[in-house]
Amino acid sequence: MAPIRIRNVLISESVDPLCRQILEENGVQVTEKHNMKKDELIAEIKDFDGLIVRSATKVTADIIDAAANLKIIGRAGTGVDNVDVDAATKKGIIVMNTPNGNTVSAAELTCAMVMSLARYVPQATMSMKAGNWDRKKYMGAELYGKTLGIIGLGRIGKEVASRMQSFGMKTIGYDPITPSEVSASWGVEHMPLDQLWPQCDYITVHTPLMPSTLGLLNDETFAKCKKGVKVVNCARGGIIDEAALLRALESGQCGGAGLDVFVEEPPKDRSLVDHPNVVSCPHLGASTKEAQVRCGQDIALQIVDVVKGKGLAGAVNAQALDNTFSQKSHQWIKLGEAIGALLQSCTTSAEQPFSQVQITTQGDCMKSTTGYMTSAVMVGLLTQHPDSCPNLINVLSLATDSGVTVNQSHSSSEGAAPGVCKVEVLANGCSYRAIGSVQGGVPVLLELSGSVFRQPVSLAGNLIFFKSSANPQLLLSVVGLLAAEGVQIESFSAPTDHAGDLWYCVGVSSPLGDMSALKAFVQEVAQLCI
Repeated sequence: MAPIRIRNVLISESVDPLCRQILEENGVQVTEKHNMKKDELIAEIKDFDGLIVRSATKVTADIIDAAANLKIIGRAGTGVDNVDVDAATKKGIIVMNTPNGNTVSAAELTCAMVMSLARYVPQATMSMKAGNWDRKKYMGAELYGKTLGIIGLGRIGKEVASRMQSFGMKTIGYDPITPSEVSASWGVEHMPLDQLWPQCDYITVHTPLMPSTLGLLNDETFAKCKKGVKVVNCARGGIIDEAALLRALESGQCGGAGLDVFVEEPPKDRSLVDHPNVVSCPHLGASTKEAQVRCGQDIALQIVDVVKGKGLAGAVNAQALDNTFSQKSHQWIKLGEAIGALLQSCTTSAEQPFSQVQITTQGDCMKSTTGYMTSAVMVGLLTQHPDSCPNLINVLSLATDSGVTVNQSHSSSEGAAPGVCKVEVLANGCSYRAIGSVQGGVPVLLELSGSVFRQPVSLAGNLIFFKSSANPQLLLSVVGLLAAEGVQIESFSAPTDHAGDLWYCVGVSSPLGDMSALKAFVQEVAQLCI
């Protein structure tokens, strides 16, 4: 990945001082302004290349639209629920979090919640402080031999499992992404949710909040659970339907809940907080000194890596950049953008803009390039598109918004030429195709719409492509017209074939000015492309 210039960063919430120290040591200017209102942040953000938040700052589409220079939004914590990722993506802004920063802290709080629910430690403490001695009232249960269901088998879910296994708990779980053999390697039996619900004595959730997880525990799922099941949510408010949870607590279907997060924070409706079988905390999952140091350090180091073009850890919306950290990848990206720009020029004469793009990478060395090559080609194709500033992050979103269908594939069949990118564009019923590669570290064009060049065309400098039938006077005419305009020819590339209308390429010493004479000539004998 090429380095991204980030000169200054705004930190809108309290993060560990190590964050600022690391950024400034690496040449990034830091401004800290905490507890800003939305209008204040909108006024401030236009001057910054980067923004660092925790969970209190809501980075809405309005704020993102006001950010004229913003290139990166970093959340010092897990998840990005408080950032409008779609709006950031459309504007080409990288959004990243620190997925490992508070893993241990959140896992430990979850375990503390499970133990508190088993032994009523908070309730017994408050009873003692009130002057009571209620030994019988707070009769608990051992965790040994009980079954813990873990919904979400990512980093935190894994850490919870390993800790609760030390208490002799059986751990089962569900995750749509983590393979069953992976979770089995750390002692969690993977199973479907309908099979999991009735087995659990305790359930803990560790998923992001999204449409598929909103209200995951609800009236229907509580009814499938053991009577008296106890649940913990140290992830995101809303994963457990709060109204359904209250009903389950009142009926005894749920025997207790440990809640660190709520739909509304702080919650105005205190029905759950005040319930005697609920243990609650004011969103303390990441509230340890160690987690805050780690999150502040991680987000700063991740931003520094982006500035230096060394890595892209924690990014949630820049998958196309995952494999772009080598010099070779930079060369392929330049090839993709050049092919896209060439084909965009070919389609400018079409009555309608291009509607479909097929991008095919070919050769074993191209297996890892398909994602970013697709984005690179689309950047070239959409660079001249009105009201858009495409980059590798936002270009596929821009293509979708423009009604362009993008297809990608990879071929590594035997006999295929290694390291080739083929792009075909459909515009107004006409098809335009280009084939390119990288040779000697230089992006080159091998073929344009059926015209195979005798020598690969270096896709650098100032190039004129035109289509014409073979004509012995063609080169002399072009040379004369260019010379009359004071433009020197540096190269001339002709196709191997001589039959029919074919594409030619002329490399010139300087950008073209008023080339009306050449255009008039082209209109008579050729079709000008660039």
